[in-house]
Amino acid sequence: MKFALLAAAAAMFVAGSVQAQVPTGKMGELRPDQKQFFDLYKQLVETDTSITSVDDPANGGCTQAAAQIAERLKAAGFGDDQITLFSVPEHPKEGGIVAVYPGTSATLKPMLLLAHIDVVAAKRADWVRDPYKLVEENGYYYARGIADDKFMAATWADMLIRFQQSGYKPARTVKMALTCGEETDTAFNGAQYLANHKRDLIDAAFALNEGGGGDTDGKGHIIDQSIQVGEKIYQDYKFVSTNPGGHSSIPVRDNAIYAMSEALLKVRDHEFPQEFSDTTRVFFDRAGAARKDALGNAMIALAKDPNDAKAAALVNTDRAYHSMLRTTCVATMIEGGHALNALPQRVEANVNCRIFPGHTPAEIQQQLAEVIGNPAIAIDQARKDKPLAKMPALDPAIIGPIEKLSEKYWPGVPVIPSMSTGATDGLYLSAVGIPTYGVPGSWGDPDGNGVHGLNERLEVRAVYVGRDYLTDLVKALAE
Repeated sequence: MKFALLAAAAAMFVAGSVQAQVPTGKMGELRPDQKQFFDLYKQLVETDTSITSVDDPANGGCTQAAAQIAERLKAAGFGDDQITLFSVPEHPKEGGIVAVYPGTSATLKPMLLLAHIDVVAAKRADWVRDPYKLVEENGYYYARGIADDKFMAATWADMLIRFQQSGYKPARTVKMALTCGEETDTAFNGAQYLANHKRDLIDAAFALNEGGGGDTDGKGHIIDQSIQVGEKIYQDYKFVSTNPGGHSSIPVRDNAIYAMSEALLKVRDHEFPQEFSDTTRVFFDRAGAARKDALGNAMIALAKDPNDAKAAALVNTDRAYHSMLRTTCVATMIEGGHALNALPQRVEANVNCRIFPGHTPAEIQQQLAEVIGNPAIAIDQARKDKPLAKMPALDPAIIGPIEKLSEKYWPGVPVIPSMSTGATDGLYLSAVGIPTYGVPGSWGDPDGNGVHGLNERLEVRAVYVGRDYLTDLVKALAE
């Protein structure tokens, strides 16, 4: 996930932007509909859906969470024919749910609301609070998954419940898919399963997903809202160096650890070429204009002329911008040797690449082999079943309502399309022809709010304002 597209770059905008002018109260002051939402949100957050829950016989994981959502939908009046719970025998605790709320139009294609309900595992001893208990403290909700991505999952489910309860009749059918497996690349991925095996069930003109959202200046001021329009391909490569080994008392230069070290240093020093897409060109132009500093001017210049070497040199000093402009590869894990007193016989390393759209994993694998220049190092893809990233269009029919509503909720705050350097399940939908957009709504602080780390949190105000914004957005797009 990823909670905000460029949380690390949140400080890039000038302070002084206005805050959202939509009031929300503390727990005791919540509206009845907000209390109903909170109850659902709390139950979802307090259901452990980390991949480690698969090994816990007392924990139902994502399958249990999906069933709880189904119960709430049925209680609101959804029929059995509107709800599909799914899982596979090999992964019984990693299931998900699809719900369909019918529209009145026979010509408008449905829209799809996507969110993942699995979370990164959290170790209780490391947290200040119990990670699987929702706690309100100092204006924030704390819990694992409170932001990534159970806020969005709870918002979508609560929204359909309120649609049903109020008798709302959208023109466009609204579908919802809550899935497992996004946080663990080797797990059963519900979005991939639906895209490949239940395409008709989730068929839609477009999908709304995580990946967008706002940033603050760390002082309570919202300084931008972003729309994720495309993402890189996540790909791991396994590097393997082997050697006959021998006794450590008679060392030789031909050493598997040395060979792997040299290979990884070449990966470190390799710079993939700079590239632009329609989305990133717009991002650098708008984000640069908002900065009002030398780096901002360089961003604007580079968007206008990608061959401007002086501008590129300055822009690339920012690690987030550097990553948005190219494929990147980095060593993330290494394991080798078998005894303290023996020459190593095998060394294995993981190189994680985030591939710019338009390139294939096989292409990058070949480039890595050329970079290291040592055929004795074997390189293989950790997974070979991931689709190629497809960049959705900057469709005015989608972007327009997002911008219009953002101006209503956060007057004067820029809305910036961006390409994620991380990864979301939108990849699988885009691959089968469902363009997927990471939408604004809630917001986070410059420190990333503990997403994937310790003491994950989301501002209470961001929860309820974001929920209202997303409800208005879905209604606008459904009409």
